[in-house]
Amino acid sequence: MLLRHTPKEIKERSALTVNPAKTCQPVGAMYAALGIHRCLPHSHGSQGCCAYHRSALTRHYKEPVMATTSSFTEGSSVFGGQSNLVEAIGNIFTLYNPDVIAVHTTCLSETIGDDIGQIISKAREEGKIPAGKYVIHANTPSYIGSHVTGFANMVKGMVRYFPEKKAASGGAINIIAGWCEPADARELKRILFDMGIEGIVFPDTSDVLDTPLTGRYAMFPKGGVTVDRLKMTGSSAGTLALGAFASLPAAEELDARFKVRHEALDMPYGIKATDRFLDALMRISGKMVPVSLADERGRLVDMISDMEQYLYKRRVALFGDPDQLIPVTEFLVDIGMRPVYVVTGTPGNYFEERMAGILGDIPEAKFKHGDMFLLHQWIKNEKVDLLMGNTYGKYISRDDDIPFLRFGFPILDRTGHSYFHSVGYTGAMRFLERILNSLMDRQDRDAPEESFELVM
Repeated sequence: MLLRHTPKEIKERSALTVNPAKTCQPVGAMYAALGIHRCLPHSHGSQGCCAYHRSALTRHYKEPVMATTSSFTEGSSVFGGQSNLVEAIGNIFTLYNPDVIAVHTTCLSETIGDDIGQIISKAREEGKIPAGKYVIHANTPSYIGSHVTGFANMVKGMVRYFPEKKAASGGAINIIAGWCEPADARELKRILFDMGIEGIVFPDTSDVLDTPLTGRYAMFPKGGVTVDRLKMTGSSAGTLALGAFASLPAAEELDARFKVRHEALDMPYGIKATDRFLDALMRISGKMVPVSLADERGRLVDMISDMEQYLYKRRVALFGDPDQLIPVTEFLVDIGMRPVYVVTGTPGNYFEERMAGILGDIPEAKFKHGDMFLLHQWIKNEKVDLLMGNTYGKYISRDDDIPFLRFGFPILDRTGHSYFHSVGYTGAMRFLERILNSLMDRQDRDAPEESFELVM
């Protein structure tokens, strides 16, 4: 009901955000940390912050998310959280015995100015960190950036702490997977296996946040990239960073420290982005694309040709994370649709630069780092045929009676999204099917009796 009061008149806002298209950095840092085998994320701040970060991930993945906290009180807020964190590190290793503790900061600890690296060194001096165990960290103030920034900072923290340089470089390829679903990480590993390539995919949340129900609880599921594999990344043949926002900072850090050459690619959503991903794998590894993957591409092209008449020039509005929006928007253009409004809550000039190139032939297209209030205003001025984004888009969809396809993070009111991949050719096929079903369901709903057809 409140959204019906959104005005059509658009005014410049420099200091006010309404309905942000993002959440805070620590959520992303916590998710990235879960992609390490036997890793326990730790929130250096208050209990309330940690509870929010855990609940945001639990509601999306429908899995219990374990994390610990420094449990700041008024005293910690005034005098600093060093004693809290040192004590917490000792308690965590004693009680839970993880292989890794991944510390991320919050607004409060960042405002105080706690030096996490120094605190970790003090904990090591006091014998709080057992032999063979690790504590890593990332600075993730919530008042700048977004959950994507926090994810990127924690992945960069991984390559600051773990990689080692062996005498001779190995033949493995590092795949920094970016913010994607557990099923996407699994599909990336499947593609590498089919091509006969040794790859180190990290973070890897497959078999962590999509575990089978066995009747027995495991605090540390079997999935996640191991510490030994992360150590090997400093000797790999190359790195592919999937997503300039979430993955590139870590790839650049690895290159600077260990001279592992890197290449930034889009997340392999859609046909062109997947083509570029496979081309890069062939260049670095010298392996050829197998017939099985070529056949998957052929089936995707066949689907596009079959559905083109239903998709042509349909207007689409999208919001979400830039690393997902860029290849998805490109894919929508490839299948003949018109992405006219695109909004991300994550700051960065690269987003608008790429969008300008992708949407250059659509004169009415608008794209911006902004909020969902702005997106709603655009839609109120000129309607679209389809809205795509996370669960928070359902209010705009209901208010303006627009078909809605849920995609991205977080999805709170549906289940199953973490079990089905979107990357690769097969992921694009499922994505294409979901788009068509959304449009066809609306066509059936609105069709008069004489036009309610059995066959589309």
